[in-house]
Amino acid sequence: MKVFRMDELDAERAANEGAYLQFLRERNMSAGLYALDAGQQDPQQPHHEDELYVVLSGRAALTVGEETSTVGRGSVVHVPAGVAHRFHHISEDLRVLVVFSPPES
Repeated sequence: MKVFRMDELDAERAANEGAYLQFLRERNMSAGLYALDAGQQDPQQPHHEDELYVVLSGRAALTVGEETSTVGRGSVVHVPAGVAHRFHHISEDLRVLVVFSPPES
């Protein structure tokens, strides 16, 4: 078993001065914490893996392909592999648990 604390992961992510911290990598999946501050731009490109986003805190719009939705704490979103997506109009600092399957390459 592996146990993680989001506050500790966020502190580690910030100390490494990055928006993303991968904290788990297994044979069939990987997981990380993604952070974008209010007003920040989301630079990500489509991934080769399916993604599951679980919004832990914050508020933003998320566009996946041609669809846009407002997301906030408690939102869970599936992003299929290869589909363009990005967070935008980030009105509150965003912290998102990201699960990739298979593991992010």
